[in-house]
Amino acid sequence: MAKNLRIKAARAALDMTQKELAEAVGVSRQTMNAIEKGDYNPTINLCISICKVLGKTLDELFWEE
Repeated sequence: MAKNLRIKAARAALDMTQKELAEAVGVSRQTMNAIEKGDYNPTINLCISICKVLGKTLDELFWEE
């Protein structure tokens, strides 16, 4: 699985830390770090939660070309 730099970029654009995003979607900071590194494949519900908090669509953050 590739690194998800789009989540990191969207989070940084909102000046949000991994911890803040993790708390907003109900996971640990370690889980959010693993998602960004590509070491963890989140559930669709978690993907949707991340998108809502970051104001992005599933395609914008998770679609692989």
